[in-house]
Amino acid sequence: MAGRALHRALELTTNAWVTAATIAHHVTDDPVVFCLQVSRRLPSRMVRPIASGLCRLPAGTFPAARGTGLHIVGNDDAAAATLRADAQSAGASVRRRCAEVALTMGELPLAEALLAELPAATRGAAATRARVAWYNGDVDGAIGGLESARAGGSATPGERALLKRLAAERDLLGSFAPVLPRISDYDPRPATVLYAVTNSLPHTASGYAQRTHSMLSAIRDEGWDVHAATRPGYPVQVGKILARGTDVVDGIPYHRIMPFHLAPTATGRVQQHAESLLALALKVRPAVLHTTTHYVNALAVRAVADALGIPWVYEVRGLLADTWASTRSPAALTSTRYERFQAREAQALNSADDVVTLGAHMADRVRSLSGNPSLPVRLAPNGVGGSFTEEPGEKATARRRTGLPADRLLVGTVTSVVDYEGLDDLLRAVDIARESVPSVLAVIVGDGVARPGLQQLVSDLGLQEHVRLCGRVDRSAAVEYFRSLDAFAVPRKDRTVTRAVTPLKPVEALASRTTVVASDLPALREVIQHGVTGLLTPPDDPKSLADALIKLARDPQTRERLAVAGRNWALENRTWAVTAKETVKRYGELTENVPQSVDDVADPRSRVHD
Repeated sequence: MAGRALHRALELTTNAWVTAATIAHHVTDDPVVFCLQVSRRLPSRMVRPIASGLCRLPAGTFPAARGTGLHIVGNDDAAAATLRADAQSAGASVRRRCAEVALTMGELPLAEALLAELPAATRGAAATRARVAWYNGDVDGAIGGLESARAGGSATPGERALLKRLAAERDLLGSFAPVLPRISDYDPRPATVLYAVTNSLPHTASGYAQRTHSMLSAIRDEGWDVHAATRPGYPVQVGKILARGTDVVDGIPYHRIMPFHLAPTATGRVQQHAESLLALALKVRPAVLHTTTHYVNALAVRAVADALGIPWVYEVRGLLADTWASTRSPAALTSTRYERFQAREAQALNSADDVVTLGAHMADRVRSLSGNPSLPVRLAPNGVGGSFTEEPGEKATARRRTGLPADRLLVGTVTSVVDYEGLDDLLRAVDIARESVPSVLAVIVGDGVARPGLQQLVSDLGLQEHVRLCGRVDRSAAVEYFRSLDAFAVPRKDRTVTRAVTPLKPVEALASRTTVVASDLPALREVIQHGVTGLLTPPDDPKSLADALIKLARDPQTRERLAVAGRNWALENRTWAVTAKETVKRYGELTENVPQSVDDVADPRSRVHD
C-alpha cells in the first residue's frame, strides 16, 4: 500500500512539473494562443462570463483583450472590426498584440495589415512576423526573420525561445530521425501488439480515439494481447493533471509517456517518444508494432521496430497536411511546410511493412502521395460494435433517456465541432426548413473550436427555439443520441481532407437505424448509397440540405426504409469484428518469420498488465 501511494505521489509530481513547464513555455513563446487554448478547455460556464466582460470593455481601450473576448464568444466579425478600428490610433506594441489576436482567429490579411504598419524595430514584432510566415507554411522565412533578430541583438527571450522551437520543427520536417541501440537478443511474445497513438480514451472522446479503442477491443477478442501508448506529455498537456501512468479502459491498457523533464523541442520529444516506446516494448514484448498518422508517430515507431527487428504497421487515418491546408488559402498547397510534410509522409509509407487506411478513395490518395502507384494498401474501414449492434428500439425510448423532446423532428449530429464539418450549413438549412417544418430541431452533440461561431449564428438567425447545442456527452450515452434523431446530418464542406477521409459517425448512425443525410463527397459515397441507404446532397449548399430534410419530414415511410436498409448494410459490411479478423490475419503474415518466445502462448489475454 505504501509503495502504491509513493508511486501515485511520483505520478502527480511529474504531472505538476510537466504542467508548469508547459505553461511557462507557452506564456513565453505564444501567450495569445495559450490563453485561447485554455479558454477552449475550460467549461463554458467559466469562460463565457470572463469573455463577456472583455467584450464590454470601452471601444478604443485594450483592443486586443476586447477582440479576444469577442472571438471567444463567437463574434469574429465584431472582433475583427475592433482590432481593425481600435488598433489604428494605438501604439506599436498594442498593434502588434492585435495582430497576434487576428492571426489566432485566422484573419491573416488583417494580421498582415497591422504588421505592415509597425516599425521594424518594434519589440516582439519579429516573433509575430515569424508566426505569420509559419501560418502560411513559409518555414525558412519564419526562421530567417528570427535569426536576423537574434544576430542583430534585438531578439526578446520569447523570440529566442520561438526560434529554438521552430528550428526543431524544421529539422523534423527535414531529415531528423531518432537513434536507438540495436537489441540483439529481443524475444517477442506471439500474438502481442503495441499500438502507438496520439491520444486515447478516457481523456479524448474523438472518433479516432473511439476507433483505436474499438479496434483494440476487437483484436483482443481475436486472441491477441494488446497494449497502447500515447504521445509524450499526453494527457497532462491537455489539462488532465490528475492522469495516471496507465489507464485501463474495458480491459485495454493505455500507457502514458510522461518523463519528468519533457523535452522542450519537437525533435527532442520524438527521441523521448522512441526511447520510451522501446522501454515499454521490452516489458510487453510485442511481435508487431502498429501506429497511426502522422509521420511523427511513424518516426518513433520505425526506430523501435528497427531496434527490435520486428515489423511495423502504418495506419493512415487522415492526411494531416491537407487538414492544415484546408484552413488556409490555396497557396498553402505549394508552401514549403506542406511539401516537406508530404515528403515525410511518403517516407513513412514507403518504409512501413504494412500500410492500412480507411477507404478506397483514401487508398488512392495514399498511393499518389507515396509516389508508388503499386504500393499495397490494406483497407480497414470504420465500423461498429457493442451497443451499436444491439437492437435500437423505439426513438421515443431513446428520447426519454436523452431528455430530447418527443414531438419534434430531430435532425443533427454527434461530432467534433470544427469548421469543415459544415455545421453552419446545417443551421442555415434548418433556418430554411423551419418555414415548412415548424417542429424541426437541430441537435448538435459535441464540442470544438467552431462552437462559439455556431452560438453566434444561432443568435443571428433567431434559431434559439430550433437548435440545441448539447456539448460533449459520455461515450456510453452517445448511442442514445444517435437513436433519438430522425435524420443524422453529415454536412461536410468540400475540402481535400473531407473528400478523402471517411468519418466514423455516419457508420454509427446507420447502425442505429437512423436515416443519414450527407454531403456528396467521394469518401462519404463509400458509406452512403443515395436513395438506398441514405441521401446525398451537394456540399456547401444549405438549400439542398433543407430540401432533403423537408422531404424526410413529409415522408416518414421513406425515412424508415432508408434507416432499415442503412442498418442492414452497416451490420453486414462495417463491424469491428470483421475488420479485426482481417487485421490479425495480416499481423500473422507479418510475424510468421519472426522468431518468437513460446511462453504465454496458450492464452496471451491471461497476462497481467502493469
